[in-house]
Amino acid sequence: MSEIRLHEGELNVMELLWSNKVLAAKDISKIVKDYIGWEKNTTYTVINRLIKKGAIKRQDPGFYCKATITKKTVQTIETKALIDKVYNGSLNNFLTQYLKNQDLSRSDLLELERIIGEQKY
Repeated sequence: MSEIRLHEGELNVMELLWSNKVLAAKDISKIVKDYIGWEKNTTYTVINRLIKKGAIKRQDPGFYCKATITKKTVQTIETKALIDKVYNGSLNNFLTQYLKNQDLSRSDLLELERIIGEQKY
């Protein structure tokens, strides 16, 4: 399967599915209208786009939607795309720049050291 890229509006729908596992399209539409203000047609357009991308699966009867891609997978894909785009694919440049601008606690630093230690050969 190719990497599925999602835009912000699609991520809103995916967040609902990741939290609820399975939702009817009509329920997604009601929730999104309350929180984002989208009309039903807009929500259904986004749902259908996600189906075409392979991010969600439609189950009938009832037009139930279920995520076919995990949040972690999307985070990995989007993080890689950001690093490729903004840092020319250099994880080192990204981490250096990002960490220089953070106020890291001792526990944050220890966790980072633990993660790096697991990567050592």
